[in-house]
Amino acid sequence: MKPEIIHSQKYCNSLISYNRRTTREVNIGGVSMGGENPIRIQSMTTIDTMDTKGSVEQVIRMVDAGCEYVRITAPSLKEAQNLQEIKTELKKRGYSIPLIADIHFTPNAAELAAKIVEKVRVNPGNYADKKKFQTIVYTNDDYQAELDRIRKKFSPLVAICKEHGTAMRIGTNHGSLSDRIMSKYGDTPLGMVESALEFVRICEDLGYYDIVLSMKASNPQVMIQAYRLLVQKLDEEGLQPYPLHLGVTEAGDGEDGRIKSSVGIGTLLEDGLGDTIRVSLTEEPEAEVPVAQMLADRYVNRKGSSIPELDHYPINPFEYNKRITHEVLNVGGANVPRVIADLSKKESITPASLFAFGYQYSVPLDKWTITDMACDFVYVGDKTIDFEIPGTLSVICDYSKWLNAQGKERTYPVLDVKTYLSSGPKSQHLNFIQVMLKDLTAEFVEKVKGDLSAVLIIDTDNEHGMAEQRRMIADLMNKDCTVPVIIQRRYSDLPLDKLQLYAATDIGGLLIDGLGDGVYIKARDCGPDKRINETAFTILQATRTRISKTEYISCPSCGRTLFDLQETTAKIRSRTFHLKGVKIGIMGCIVNGPGEMADADYGYVGSGPGRITLYRGKEVVKKNVPSDKAVDELIDLIREDGNWVELELAVNN
Repeated sequence: MKPEIIHSQKYCNSLISYNRRTTREVNIGGVSMGGENPIRIQSMTTIDTMDTKGSVEQVIRMVDAGCEYVRITAPSLKEAQNLQEIKTELKKRGYSIPLIADIHFTPNAAELAAKIVEKVRVNPGNYADKKKFQTIVYTNDDYQAELDRIRKKFSPLVAICKEHGTAMRIGTNHGSLSDRIMSKYGDTPLGMVESALEFVRICEDLGYYDIVLSMKASNPQVMIQAYRLLVQKLDEEGLQPYPLHLGVTEAGDGEDGRIKSSVGIGTLLEDGLGDTIRVSLTEEPEAEVPVAQMLADRYVNRKGSSIPELDHYPINPFEYNKRITHEVLNVGGANVPRVIADLSKKESITPASLFAFGYQYSVPLDKWTITDMACDFVYVGDKTIDFEIPGTLSVICDYSKWLNAQGKERTYPVLDVKTYLSSGPKSQHLNFIQVMLKDLTAEFVEKVKGDLSAVLIIDTDNEHGMAEQRRMIADLMNKDCTVPVIIQRRYSDLPLDKLQLYAATDIGGLLIDGLGDGVYIKARDCGPDKRINETAFTILQATRTRISKTEYISCPSCGRTLFDLQETTAKIRSRTFHLKGVKIGIMGCIVNGPGEMADADYGYVGSGPGRITLYRGKEVVKKNVPSDKAVDELIDLIREDGNWVELELAVNN
């Protein structure tokens, strides 16, 4: 039985050609968003909003880095009032950047800020609601009464925005859905969408349309599904096509944060969704800007070769379902996605060559140490490996080379389609077949679907390559072909940071929909082998399809933060990085903390100056822990649960 058919036009203009969604244009202080405007770049200050001088200097650094909008938190009336001082000082220094007030629990602060700045951001989960993590049963009348209450509380802000020409972002956060929404819809993308639409409907009833929408989550899969569902619901209800603000919240820092953000943001950009980007890193805000710009720049002149239309799209884009494939040795089926590394351009291959790919050989001990980021296959082309390889590693070589090495243990050929269709010898166990879209003929698919030794390596030279590879996999699904698929992408002469963003988008966008049984990054002059191999594993980690290390759900700092997030994140990471599969949330305050880290195993949340609250899942375990003792107590909690592993033991294993 085939999966439910979901047509592409339900959430984007096209799944096969790049076609940016046409949205309503919203003017924000003379810098318009949506419509025909470019994808805008923004970030958020981390300085205390009451520090006028510090805030102004940070805003200037952000603008000089390329920010087109700057968001500043206004948690209370006094911060909202000080936005005027910040704005005045910026103008004195020659900066007229549109400012956005970030509001959560305080309607009076939002109403004041809307008279001062160019845009206000409200979170529907806590603007008119208090979150107590309670499940409440509502009758229809009870629920309508709640909506009437929200309307009464929210309408004054809408009136002020209309009067002053102030734009508004209605920004849902996965971690701060109200108890009311959670009780009716659960912790779901649909709940996120409905949380925003309740406010949108009020705005439209009052004739206010200067709205931007966002659906942020720390899990890229949830975030992507929510944005897609939002677009579908807007169209279904005949609401305006509002511009979208894209971001993965609490993405973390370093390469992990950049790759995680790229999976979420890039996947949506590929389908033409998104009008402004904020990359949320636990770093200085100006460090976020070049990352966002690199993602946006890729779509300035995006074209791509034409891709044949699909009669049916057999993938539900609103929920995760792994494509069903049969198992070929350790590829496909219930196996985690495999990683292939490219050694084909090396002059010779020695045990030391495998160090970059997670295998470390000790000459004195004559044994291999295998790390958590050890690749599963190495492609050697026409080269020879003349030493004993680790038992978890297999070799892929060119067909002509394999013919001379038949019978060599864990060595398998890669064939082109013509060779595969010929009558020549093949491996009895595993044959990799390199294919492009044009190769998926009826003859080829019919043969390969019955071959339990075949694994496809899908390739593309299309500028819009993710869409073409998605089209290939959908074609296999429509023909009931369950052959496993390795996603290959080729890059050359790119800086490492750009390679990471591109690969996270191109490969992560397929994995996030359950497509792909392995990844293969072929990179020429793009950085060290070790970093490229780690990139593949980090993409798998970000899509939660293969966990190889500790995951940190760490928010970007802002004016609400109650401790030094960068320093604390680094301290926690330095002591827990070896705890494979453990998820730790590190949150600067309680605004989104407990909710956004809801799927974390442990949480470290600022609860007051110099005070930390520790969580086990959603449960508060210890309150008001002094910050100088909190990391030790977090580790004690992990030990208490039996999830602690000594570093030496983790390395040796």
